[in-house]
Amino acid sequence: MFSNLKNQIKELARNAVLVAEEQLGSGKGQEKKKLAVEYIVSNLPFPNWLRYVISVLLSGFIDDVIEIAVHYMKSLQETKGE
Repeated sequence: MFSNLKNQIKELARNAVLVAEEQLGSGKGQEKKKLAVEYIVSNLPFPNWLRYVISVLLSGFIDDVIEIAVHYMKSLQETKGE
């Protein structure tokens, strides 16, 4: 169950980073990270109380996945720019 949940969070993180970038633009890193976390948690297919528990238990994992998604997105931009 946890591996499936983690895979869902990874997929949501990619979208969350894109959404945060579109809504807030460049800069504002902490605000974008907060928005990305909220996006991930709100899009988990569970009741609200369970989303909260998951967000607390997996907060470190969620932060790490967002950072990985940010680095991935930046690497894509650098590749396209060359």
